[in-house]
Amino acid sequence: MAVKRHATVTTDRQLKAAAEMLARQCKVMSRILKRTGLPPPRDFPADFSGLAKIVVGQQLSAQSAAAIWTRLAQRIAPFTAEAVASASDDELKQLGLSNGKIRTLRALSSAVLEDGLDLALLATAEDGVIIERLTAIHGIGPWTADIYLLFALARRDAFAPGDLALQLAVQHHFKLERRPTAEELAQIAERWRPARAVAAQLLWADYALARRALLGKAKMASP
Repeated sequence: MAVKRHATVTTDRQLKAAAEMLARQCKVMSRILKRTGLPPPRDFPADFSGLAKIVVGQQLSAQSAAAIWTRLAQRIAPFTAEAVASASDDELKQLGLSNGKIRTLRALSSAVLEDGLDLALLATAEDGVIIERLTAIHGIGPWTADIYLLFALARRDAFAPGDLALQLAVQHHFKLERRPTAEELAQIAERWRPARAVAAQLLWADYALARRALLGKAKMASP
């Protein structure tokens, strides 16, 4: 039985083609692309460590998440389900993990070691199947599953409507009176098919650029 291939964006050429297509079909994407250029690559392997890295980044700034993950990856290498199962809670806490994230990583480790979760096999499944399987694990919600599709599996049309930064960016660019809900953002994002993942990356890049500009102004205004 042949394995179905899913559309992905894994090369600079594919990213450029998708971003230019979005710019042609959406004025918002055109403005963002001119402002930010191509979005930076996201480095999340499509395995246990990649999913764990996303779990570590839940509800944290990119800087904080990167610092904690660096400590984890240096202390526990390779970062596998077996290694997490063997690490003590105290060790994981010392590396910066909260109790909640320790529970989630242990649940993920258990899913792999005891419940037969095969991430390599799961990576060939449809988006909905992947989301359903991952969100059945304690502590993994739709955001984490969506980000796994986006960053680890590089699915071209994945999207994360529950992401706060995406909601705020869309509110700004579409001049909405309030931040859209996940359901409302999912509807708005329909215009960016079949490359919603690249639209998300452009929105994230623009949001980060806007935040840096605001922080720069705040520093200049402070006495």
